[in-house]
Amino acid sequence: MNYDEMTHVRYMVSDVVAAVDFYTKLFGFEQVGPSSPAFSAVTRGNLRLLLSGPQSSAGRPMPDGAVPGPGGWNRLHFVYDDLDAEIARLRAEGVAFRNDLVSGPGGQQILIEDPSGNLIELFQPAAS
Repeated sequence: MNYDEMTHVRYMVSDVVAAVDFYTKLFGFEQVGPSSPAFSAVTRGNLRLLLSGPQSSAGRPMPDGAVPGPGGWNRLHFVYDDLDAEIARLRAEGVAFRNDLVSGPGGQQILIEDPSGNLIELFQPAAS
């Protein structure tokens, strides 16, 4: 793996095993390297997603006592040609959606949450 040619994103997760299952089963990521209850990595194309649990070094408290955790509004952004079909597929898998489909000048989007509450945006660009 050439790390210089990849984009790396770290998500704090509550349950590493559940996160690996979610990303590999629903979005075609592949698990890479060693995995433990504290940490695992998955890849999709040139994206390496680091899944860090509470026991990982990334989960250690900051000097001010703040503890890193999942959630927030930053998110992965997946682009689809047929967003309606992807929404239907994920609903059939029992995925929880955070909002309803939103349409704007740039296209349509909807948010889902991974098992730890991290957001993923599903997006379809507006027709040119």
